[in-house]
Amino acid sequence: MEQPLTDHDPRRPDNGLPLVTVRYWAAARVAAGVAEETLPGGNVAEVLAAAVRSRPDDLRFERMLSISSVLVGEVPLGARAGETVEVETGDVLEILPPFAGG
Repeated sequence: MEQPLTDHDPRRPDNGLPLVTVRYWAAARVAAGVAEETLPGGNVAEVLAAAVRSRPDDLRFERMLSISSVLVGEVPLGARAGETVEVETGDVLEILPPFAGG
């Protein structure tokens, strides 16, 4: 049985960056084309950039990310906080698009 990859395992294709689960909700899920995915990044902004890079010609997805709220675990991030919030392997980012209602 193969051992799981650790953060700094040379077998990892992401240069040792933490691997984070990104969950998409509602319209963000539609734009992403998946309910969740695992992406590398040292901070929230890098993880979201990896999501955009995996869909290079999808401006709809990039726009959806730009207007969505982001939670790390259950903690909402403020605008532009993504570059300062570090992530660790096993963290979960929740992408919540704007929606009507209360």
